[in-house]
Parts: sequence; structure tokens; C-alpha cells
Amino acid sequence: MDELIADYIYQVELGEVQEYKGMSVFPLFNSGNDSLYITLKEALDADLLTVTEIDDIASVPELNVINRANVPVLLLDGEELVGAKQNRVLNTTILLKPNCETVIPVSCTEQGRWSYNSLKFRESGNVASYRVRRSKSASVNESLQRQGEFRSDQRMVWNEIDDMAQDAGVSSRTRAMQDVYLSREEDLKMYNRSFPVQEGQKGILVMVNGEVMGMDIISSGIAYYILHRKLLKSYALEALIQEEKGEGGFNGRDKARSFLDEVRLSMGEKHKSVGYGWDHRLEGPRVVGSSLTYHDQVIHTAFFNRGENKPKDMSSYTQAAEF
Repeated sequence: MDELIADYIYQVELGEVQEYKGMSVFPLFNSGNDSLYITLKEALDADLLTVTEIDDIASVPELNVINRANVPVLLLDGEELVGAKQNRVLNTTILLKPNCETVIPVSCTEQGRWSYNSLKFRESGNVASYRVRRSKSASVNESLQRQGEFRSDQRMVWNEIDDMAQDAGVSSRTRAMQDVYLSREEDLKMYNRSFPVQEGQKGILVMVNGEVMGMDIISSGIAYYILHRKLLKSYALEALIQEEKGEGGFNGRDKARSFLDEVRLSMGEKHKSVGYGWDHRLEGPRVVGSSLTYHDQVIHTAFFNRGENKPKDMSSYTQAAEF
């Protein structure tokens, strides 16, 4: 692991655990200076950002972004954009340059639609669910190693969404991840109220039924405050599903610390980011993740428990549409 990132993880402090049903959240703190950027939500709300299809023909794994802000804009790995020809999520964290037009790598989260319902994208208020982010992170790592591209295994992403919808008992006409979130909106509100953001908090480490699911930490406390609910939901949805399946286990601080130790021991390589900085792709025996660094500062780090994460039997799925 890059020394900058290893030192950053070493300095992360675990806050007092928050608990609700089978889910435990450890707020994460870091004393580093806040970075000067705004979030996707802030930029879209201020009409400083426009996200569209590449052109009339469009391309599933790419979108076009115009940033009219005079400051960088943070697009977070897994943030979902809805509209245009089909909903997408970011394949990696990007710090967009000010006053710049950029093509960004994305994955589809709505398999059954390929037609315009709007010209521009808007944010859904969601980050891709834990299981989608975990699988996507591993496949993007592999794509970068093989081809030097921030591409995901799109079929795997669709399969994870289908499995999640089935586990949640949700039927969606367009097989959209957003519909799974909407179906559990009231339950997710209870989780949100149970895990309020703490003063100075910059991240979360989440455990469900005795297993660490993953962690996210962001350099800016202001940005994290805005993103807290999105990130929390991405883990809480999995907690809801496991709760209904009757799974259980013990959550503990020692396990959280062990996970951070494994993160610090992960190995990887770095690639030039789509925007500012360097995109580090990191893996260990039981963890997979990524980190964006810029000007000797860690902007965002996300790690997930690899779990079994095995290739799925594709025989029960239709072939991916050729768009």
C-alpha cells in the first residue's frame, strides 16, 4: 500500500459504536485538513453541473459531465445518477476539475430500459448497495490491471441487483436498483435515524450480524455530512435483507480494528485518475478497495469485505443487451 494511504488509515480513529438491530456503525474520524471541493449534490442543486449521455447514440459505460463550478466537484464511487436512457453509477471516485468537460466511467443499474425519460441526469439520493459496490470494485480493479480502463463487469453488476431484488422480494419492471431502495424507504428511514452523523465525523465502518461489511472515509467533514445518508443506506439495505433472512452474529470493536489492520496491509497499484490525482486500486486476502489521492492528500477511501464474491451461474439470466 502507498505510504500516504497507509499513514492515513493508521490515523483513523474509531468513534463510539452506534447500534440498531443487527447493524453496528463505528463513526470514523481523522484530524487532517478539509479539502476544498463540493459534492455532486451541491453542484447539481446549484445548476453548476450537467450530466448527459455521450451523444444521441449513447454509450452504456460512459457519460459526459460539464462542470461549470470554479472549484473541483467530488463524484463518489457508487453514486447513482438517474434519467436519460438508463440509470448509472460511478465506477470510481473522481475529483472533477473546475470549468471542465469530462467523460466519466459508469455502470448501468437499470437493465430493462434503453430510452430517454429525460435529457439530463439527476442524482437518485442513493449510493450503489454494498454488494454491488463490492463486486464492482473487484471487477474495476481487474479491468485496470488487464486493460488500463475503469470498466466494471456489467453482467456481474446486473446479477447482483437481480439477486438483491429477489432477496428483498421486489419486482421492478425495468430491473432498476432504485426501485429496491424505494420499496424499503420507510425501513431505511429507521436506520437513518438510528445512526446520526457525529460532529467532525468523516466516515463509517459498518458491521452486520458479526461481519464487517466495509468502510468509507472522506477528507472533508462537510462533504461527508452531505454524503452520510447515502452511504449509510448502501449498507443498511443489506442489513435489512439479512435481518429478514434471520442471520445473526456478534459485532465488536476488535473486529473493526482487525479490518482496519487488513486494509493497511493491502497491496495494489495506482493509475492516473479521470480527474485530479491518482486512483489507487487495493486488495488483500479478505479486502478489496480503492483510494483517490491528490496533492499528498487522501480524498476518499472505500474498502469492502471480499466475502465469497464468487462468479455466478449465468444460465438463468438473459444475455446482456447490445446497445
